Amino acid sequence: MSFIKKLGTMTAAVSVAALMVAGAADAKNFKIAVGDGGGGTQEALGLAFIEALEENTNGQHTASLFLNGQLGSEQDTVNDAAIGTLDFSILAINNVTPFSPTVGTLTLPYMILSLEDAEKLTQGPVGQELVENTIRDAGVRIIGWAYSGFRVLTNSKKPVTTVADMQDLVVRVPKNEIMIATYQSWGVNPTPMAWSETFAALQTKVVDGQDNPYITNYAMKFDEVQKYVTNLRYLFSIEPLIVSESVFQSLSEEEQKAVLAAGEAATAFSAQYLRDQEAEIKGVLQERGMEISDPANNEEEFITLATEAVWPQFYESVGGVEKVNAALAAIGRDPVQE
Repeated sequence: MSFIKKLGTMTAAVSVAALMVAGAADAKNFKIAVGDGGGGTQEALGLAFIEALEENTNGQHTASLFLNGQLGSEQDTVNDAAIGTLDFSILAINNVTPFSPTVGTLTLPYMILSLEDAEKLTQGPVGQELVENTIRDAGVRIIGWAYSGFRVLTNSKKPVTTVADMQDLVVRVPKNEIMIATYQSWGVNPTPMAWSETFAALQTKVVDGQDNPYITNYAMKFDEVQKYVTNLRYLFSIEPLIVSESVFQSLSEEEQKAVLAAGEAATAFSAQYLRDQEAEIKGVLQERGMEISDPANNEEEFITLATEAVWPQFYESVGGVEKVNAALAAIGRDPVQE
């Protein structure tokens, strides 16, 4: 069964289950904000979380997804969750970093080089410390992680294989200091822009390109406004599922356990979803006319410029070199020196 049919079946099952528990007097139907459209990693994580939550609570509690930023921009949903007016949100990790800077460890260019690296970091001691920091700094708790793959570069003008090829491109990036600095290290002055504005900006050619994982490019239908793809690996996209800490603390101990267990189940599902679906989605985008290129010389020029220029700028904000080295040690890489 294709990933499209799988999601459709899962959505139908969740809807039926939600109707079954609607009459329960003390049942909860949580709201989950989702930045992306249907068919992507964020939706898949959300549906897996809802299914596990219903199972863990014997159908007493459920949740509803609000796709395509219906409940506000991704950064707005962090604010809303922090003050308790929103229950849950699924969003790109770079949109959490402004509220809890140590999370930026996971967005340093070329820190994460594989899905396995991402799993070790988010599900181990490094990830647990980031969860605790985010509760302290932002008033939200990370309870699950979606894994979307590397943020490949897309554009509407030409194939890109070298840093020189990028110099005349206008590239949209999130309002994230580390990502902005990465493009600047390549000699590009990127255009920070809210996620909700990106498709229209690409369509009207206010910007030429953007970067996101294959699954996100598919979910957002960027193939309609972009032609060329470059397989950059500078940032592995991780998209946490956050819950308002005030909402979480309002739950009973049993409900909290059910929510945390559902987050763990959704995380495991997301990793397998990426393994199962990324290649298929890549093929669909090629069939729709997208042309895919690899960076020259195994991306060496991109890697050298980004790591040498960007990492030292952000050691302090992510908690110091020792925190970076702890992350590197967790994935079996050599430490860096200040």
